[in-house]
Amino acid sequence: MENTNLTHEELVTKVMEALESIRPFLNKDGGDIELVDVKENKAYVKLLGTCSSCHISHSTMKLGVESTIKQHAPEILEVINIDEI
Repeated sequence: MENTNLTHEELVTKVMEALESIRPFLNKDGGDIELVDVKENKAYVKLLGTCSSCHISHSTMKLGVESTIKQHAPEILEVINIDEI
């Protein structure tokens, strides 16, 4: 069972590691991603560059970003693109 008593900093570090692992794929298409905040087991991110206006950005968020973050940090229950709020 995963340790769910991570500090905020440890959880942020895990999320950042996840984003670093997918960043090359986003960069290849002229995009990027930024971690805005982590609170209450939610990661708030912002797609940048061409990713912010891409017609498949919702799929990128769910299939790429969210699944990768949850693999690295299973404590994260939801990933929210702040541009969609």
